[in-house]
Amino acid sequence: MNITKKAGLAAKALEQGKGILRLAPTWVPRSFCVPGRRIKLHPDDYYVLGGNRGGIDERWLSSTTPAKNGPLTGEHEGLSPVIFKDGSNEVLLLLKDVIDELKGAIIGDRLWNEHKTWPMYSKFFDNMGPLPHHVHHNDEKAALIGQLGKPEAYYFPPQLNNHGGDFPYTFFGISPGTTKAQIRECLVNFTKGDNKITNYSSAFKLEPGTGWDVPPGMLHAPGSMCTYEPQKASDVFAMYQSLVNEAIIPEELLWNGTPKDKIGDYDELIEVLDWELNVDPNILQTRFMAPKPVRSVKEMEAQSYIENWVCYLSDAFSAKELTVLPGATVTIKDSAAYGIIMMQGHGKMGVWDVETPALIRYGQLTHDEFFITEKAAQEGVKITNASSTDPIVMLKHFGPNNPDMKL
Repeated sequence: MNITKKAGLAAKALEQGKGILRLAPTWVPRSFCVPGRRIKLHPDDYYVLGGNRGGIDERWLSSTTPAKNGPLTGEHEGLSPVIFKDGSNEVLLLLKDVIDELKGAIIGDRLWNEHKTWPMYSKFFDNMGPLPHHVHHNDEKAALIGQLGKPEAYYFPPQLNNHGGDFPYTFFGISPGTTKAQIRECLVNFTKGDNKITNYSSAFKLEPGTGWDVPPGMLHAPGSMCTYEPQKASDVFAMYQSLVNEAIIPEELLWNGTPKDKIGDYDELIEVLDWELNVDPNILQTRFMAPKPVRSVKEMEAQSYIENWVCYLSDAFSAKELTVLPGATVTIKDSAAYGIIMMQGHGKMGVWDVETPALIRYGQLTHDEFFITEKAAQEGVKITNASSTDPIVMLKHFGPNNPDMKL
């Protein structure tokens, strides 16, 4: 994918989209995962980057965060491109570069002045089997390796989950009564086959149309549903489970996120865990998220749309699901900038055609992903559903401290 750094194109792209930037798909492989094949990539393209890179099991959305995939990581991997139509040519420039150049004109002065970047991204991750029990560091621990901490959340879109995969259950936390010494022993045994760390955890069945909140410091082993995952802009993690689905996890991933002078210190790995959060006996009550209407459902239906909060327990990001009913035209206002990904239907959004592709080739450009500037969001985005039968459904991901999130 050829990315241009040509000066002046960012402002032209902003003007072309009237405050809405069209984005290109961003595919990311993971060497330790087997693709679930539900993210609409062509069947021939899941291993297009080569077997040594692993299969493509993620699509990153509205990302200014580079993927950290080791020495083979591709240039610009994980970074979302903006599509600018320059005459008959479609030119790509990085969303990160557009935001760096135009600053608050894209994400709003509130976010730019505080973060100097777009401080979140979302993704689909899509695996045939479960992922290992792992943890994301908090800001304090991540700072030791020059990164930010990583809260994240899950939502399971019905459109991508006709099949739940091999193990649609996610382990969260550590069973109450477990001691730090027991978990430490599992970590010491990491290179001895199965370290059996999930013996000390509980799994919950995943349901399409619902979600979970995952703060930093919480052990979790994501199940095999295709997952929409808004998160803080960081790629910090450490794998605490040595064997999953009969696949061995390399020991280097246990120490991923550990400062070099602490590698080999198992007590340091225990300190990464928020112990009280992990042994909370009420994880279902405190971390599960059912959709919550943004306002009265009756009022919204009268205006031909329905909008729900789907990720709302973190102050680092939030997410909504917007449904526009068949044949309807609506104008939707938000107080903050956001990215969108189309899940169903087709029509118009502002000046752009929007549509939900059934199949995407690697490198193909689409009309299913966009970034809405703060100004455009506040003025209102006009959406027309061109179908008389099919709703438009889109997922919307927002940055920290969304002014509209009053639950």
